[in-house]
Amino acid sequence: MASQTILVTGAAGFLGSHLCDALLAEGNDVLGVDNLCTGNPANLEHLAGESRFRFEELDICKPFDLGRVDFVFNFASPASPVDYMRLGIETLLVGSAGTLNTLELAKKYGAGYLHASTSECYGDPEVHPQVESYWGNVNPIGPRSVYDEAKRFSEAAVAAYHRYHGVNTHLVRIFNTYGPRLQANDGRVISNLMMQALRGEALTIYGDGSQTRSFCYCSDLIEGIVRLAKSDEHLPTNIGNPVEWTILECAKEIQALVGSHCEIAFQPLPQDDPKQRKPDITKAKTLLGWEPKVPLREGLAKSLDYFKACVEREKR
Repeated sequence: MASQTILVTGAAGFLGSHLCDALLAEGNDVLGVDNLCTGNPANLEHLAGESRFRFEELDICKPFDLGRVDFVFNFASPASPVDYMRLGIETLLVGSAGTLNTLELAKKYGAGYLHASTSECYGDPEVHPQVESYWGNVNPIGPRSVYDEAKRFSEAAVAAYHRYHGVNTHLVRIFNTYGPRLQANDGRVISNLMMQALRGEALTIYGDGSQTRSFCYCSDLIEGIVRLAKSDEHLPTNIGNPVEWTILECAKEIQALVGSHCEIAFQPLPQDDPKQRKPDITKAKTLLGWEPKVPLREGLAKSLDYFKACVEREKR
């Protein structure tokens, strides 16, 4: 993939910005686009002097063409419950019109294409761990459906462009990921608990804390995604960390890291919140030779300075 011109949508987001860094490090020219409805320009400030990076603020839900590209990474979408419930219609639009517009670009230029899908396609799973062949258990009209069904439609669109137009497509199903540049107040487990602990607030846990998640550090995830983009695989591939943690265990890890003695506050579990989340990464290990390297305790320590800076900015 070196020395290509690569389009990254959602470039100012948490994962999009890390992806831009990885692609530039391989010697590519990167064109980042984002409408900044949830993206943060600060995530790209370090690239201001990089001649091989260009940023354009635009809405991919409207047809666009910024010139020939060799590969498209489609990472544009609100991704946290706080954002996609606030921007429900926008989430549906970017998952449908936005995905179709980026697929049209890939078709026009004969470019490769990778779509960032999600473990939310599995819904509240009845199969554990989740394997790519599982079709999921999703409430199509529930409060989370604007995100879940947008991503499921995107997968159908990506598969159709491969089937009908021969576009070289790839589909990654991303499981819970964390690290620097994660939105500080986006309602996700790691960001919520880290920010609360650093503020000296009670740590909020929904339900009894026995529900599980599997947390992947951002550098591991990006490595897996880049490997998938270079492969010949067109069907969905799970990328995530298969080590399962209860939410309560995660909260206690964060308390120990921060040195917090704050109490834990239990709140009702939101509707359709998955009880279990753990990827089966057999396919990624076999096909890509990939598996995560950074354990949760180490990844939390790597993220601590970032979240401390977020708390300090709140005080100004």
